[in-house]
Amino acid sequence: MAAGVSTSRTGRQPVRLTELAPDLTAAFVREALHRAIHGVGPLPAASTAADKQLREQRGDVDRAIHEVIENHVRYAGAQGFVTNLGGLTTMAFAVPTNISGLALVECRMIAAIAHLRGYDLADPRVRNAVLVCLLGEESVRRLVTDKALPAPPMALATAPAHDPGLDRVISAEVASDLVSKVAGKRLAGTVARRIPLVGGFVGMGADGYATWKIGRYAERELLPLARR
Repeated sequence: MAAGVSTSRTGRQPVRLTELAPDLTAAFVREALHRAIHGVGPLPAASTAADKQLREQRGDVDRAIHEVIENHVRYAGAQGFVTNLGGLTTMAFAVPTNISGLALVECRMIAAIAHLRGYDLADPRVRNAVLVCLLGEESVRRLVTDKALPAPPMALATAPAHDPGLDRVISAEVASDLVSKVAGKRLAGTVARRIPLVGGFVGMGADGYATWKIGRYAERELLPLARR
């Protein structure tokens, strides 16, 4: 495969990373995960946000997870609105910004859910599981069936040992998936983008809904760990 080109396992047209998001690499994905877990700018660490919700929900983990998802759906919708306001003329700048925003918001949400369910976010197995959750249930199922991934997120997080070779594979899959999703959304919303404000609302809805789906998948997949 040529450098800078991502092909989809589902037959979608190839996405040229160097054209859509020149800085989106496996290293970028890992950096987004690191910032999501440890906090960046006004966003505190994922565990801090999770613990805050747990206190507000008086120790009810399920309700705390629900609030974590709802909060991050709003964050995703807000960045989707902003990065779609400029219309077609700003697409070259908006695509990488939208990808960065989605990666950060969704990684943080999944990491917070994992923390609430008792997983150690410093564990590389758990970090790989967080990234795999980003792919969504259908993609994960397909990749496991095709043996591109050895197991779904829960099994990765609780594997007997960490496999360092999986780190690059998972990061590459996530990078490809993020670009494909955002590029596909841009192509589908071409008409809406001709009217900037309408494009903003389309982006807000699309990113919010995608984040909600991923949050629900992570909630179902990352089952509670037995407390030691």
